[in-house]
Amino acid sequence: MEQQTYNVLGTRLECCCTEPVTGFYRDGFCQTGAADVGSHVVCAIVTDDFLLFSREQGNDLMTPVPAYGFPGLKDGDRWCLCASRWLDALEHGVAPPIVLAATHQKMLQWVELEVLQRYAVPAD
Repeated sequence: MEQQTYNVLGTRLECCCTEPVTGFYRDGFCQTGAADVGSHVVCAIVTDDFLLFSREQGNDLMTPVPAYGFPGLKDGDRWCLCASRWLDALEHGVAPPIVLAATHQKMLQWVELEVLQRYAVPAD
């Protein structure tokens, strides 16, 4: 029997993005498990400011890596971010907006829902 995965709102986890395909398991969902040491649980809508910040931190998400099927991200793309990267961006004033329904409930281990709600985009 498949285990139900929930978002920060307590409802079923929704897909973050399939173009480009995201998620630790590359299934479009910000799911996590024991192998995901980075906890890729935040469904973010990346911004130019965030992408530049991430590159400065040593994680270039803008440059395509064809060998891994990674097209590179641009402003407005959805992507499953590591919890710690989003929190670093929050601390530096460049946290990208997030999609609550597609953000895994595990994110609540690091930050309260009220904080996430301040960065949430309106539901589709």
